[in-house]
Amino acid sequence: MKQRQPERQAAAPAHRPSTRGPSTGQASTRGPSGRHPTTRRPSTRRPSTRWLTLYARSRQVPASFAAALIATVATWSLTRGAGSGDPRTGILLLTSVVAAATVGLSGQDRALDRTAAIRWAPRRAAHVLLIGVLAGALLLAFLTAGDEPVRAGTLLRNSAGSAGLAAIGAALWGGQYAWTLPFGWCAASLFVPSTGSVTSQVTTWLIQPSGTAAADWTALVLAVGGGLFYALAGPRR
Repeated sequence: MKQRQPERQAAAPAHRPSTRGPSTGQASTRGPSGRHPTTRRPSTRRPSTRWLTLYARSRQVPASFAAALIATVATWSLTRGAGSGDPRTGILLLTSVVAAATVGLSGQDRALDRTAAIRWAPRRAAHVLLIGVLAGALLLAFLTAGDEPVRAGTLLRNSAGSAGLAAIGAALWGGQYAWTLPFGWCAASLFVPSTGSVTSQVTTWLIQPSGTAAADWTALVLAVGGGLFYALAGPRR
């Protein structure tokens, strides 16, 4: 008798869930529920002004401007009886404000300023401009309150030139020594005798009346040149 050979039954392959799409042959992105997960679209909102807050903190802007206000009040109270029309009162007030506000011209980390992916030059230029505007506004307010004569042209010139001097000092020696140039030129203007020559007008440009060509051009060169120098080079660390 012939022995029956055992029939070989092919084992059915275990059913595995397909990981490919229905027709594309690519892996399915469906979740356990069978629905495609939602993808987040890139935000199209405009960048916030958070960088302004971070810049103000890193440059100690609130503290330096508060110090400028305190210095203005202290200097004005000490020079209030100097006499009406004395230009030294305005010069001392202006120099005190600028010197106190220039502490924030240097950042906390020089390497961070160089590697940060932002445009530093416009921010630095705006910072110098803000110092000049603040100094002029405080000086105008206190001179007006004290019934002192205010000359708009001289006030604008001295504020811009002093801010440019501070910017040059920050670029050369850092923000902690940026006050040296404004104070040094203020001392030269107060103690160097004015002889009427061009050299004397340049040296004492802070006390020269508005409309003096040598004094006005000196302030303009200091303001524009100092602002550009600091904006491009940055503060020395």
